[in-house]
Amino acid sequence: MRAGVHTSIAGALENAAHRAHEIGCDAFQMFSANPRGWRAQSISEAACNKFCEVRAGHGLTPLAIHANYLINLAAPDAVIRALSVAAFRAELQRAIALGADYVVLHPGSARNGERGGAVAGFRESLLQAARGIQFNGLTVLVENTAGQGNVLGSSFEELAEILGGVAGEIPAGLCIDTAHLFAAGYPIHTPRGLNQTVRRLDATIGLDKVRLVHANDSKTGFGSRCDRHAHIGEGYIGADAFRRILRHPNLRLIPFICETPIDKPGDDRRNLDMIRRLGQGKKDESEVRRQESEGRRAQLEPRTAHGSPARQDGAATAWRS
Repeated sequence: MRAGVHTSIAGALENAAHRAHEIGCDAFQMFSANPRGWRAQSISEAACNKFCEVRAGHGLTPLAIHANYLINLAAPDAVIRALSVAAFRAELQRAIALGADYVVLHPGSARNGERGGAVAGFRESLLQAARGIQFNGLTVLVENTAGQGNVLGSSFEELAEILGGVAGEIPAGLCIDTAHLFAAGYPIHTPRGLNQTVRRLDATIGLDKVRLVHANDSKTGFGSRCDRHAHIGEGYIGADAFRRILRHPNLRLIPFICETPIDKPGDDRRNLDMIRRLGQGKKDESEVRRQESEGRRAQLEPRTAHGSPARQDGAATAWRS
């Protein structure tokens, strides 16, 4: 299992790679510029070369660059949309120059609630930002969301529509955030719920599209629609659930990146160590058979009109997605 954390570029770009190595990462994520500003300075060739040299020396792969938080390619406002297209195009150019494997992008917000038009707008804006770019091994990863307000991408069906709209046009895949899944109402905290979620993900999008997992516990409860990250094992998802997630046969070979809080020095290393401890070992045959049996039973459970399980292990509300 390859695992890492999001590290800071403070001081110099290559410092993110140095910090990842010091913490004990095999993979890492970083910003390539200020994540909360529209303007970013271009990166010199010398700085790119230095970063690539340091990263190669530490053997860190894959590298994910998280896009600017201000970018909203689905924005109905023409000015925000134009700023977002320009900013994301610059993200792609910097990522290619730095030899990144992935750029992680939030799908944005409909704001006015017109989700169908927002999904179409996202597709048009993404293709506009990518026009003429040679990706050279870079893949755009759309990240699932917790579902707060009019934010897009909290359901697998909507993510499938988003990715389907750019299929064949640009290299694109999915980044799954565990806290967002849980908050959106996918019951990954139970053995049966995890299996159901993985099967539903495969049926709607395809597991081959999942290239990265953001490993975050949740400070808010199941189905809260609130995006608040917690330390691994200290939130509502819990250590036992992360053990199952990390060892799941369909997930364990995907790189895991922590975006957990840093409340005190060393928290990033502690969360990474927790991921490694929970992910160690292989499931025995009895565990595999138990999960398969639970999966078969789940197929026989009552379903809602949307095809979701009507109840999840005593949950007070229906599975919302």
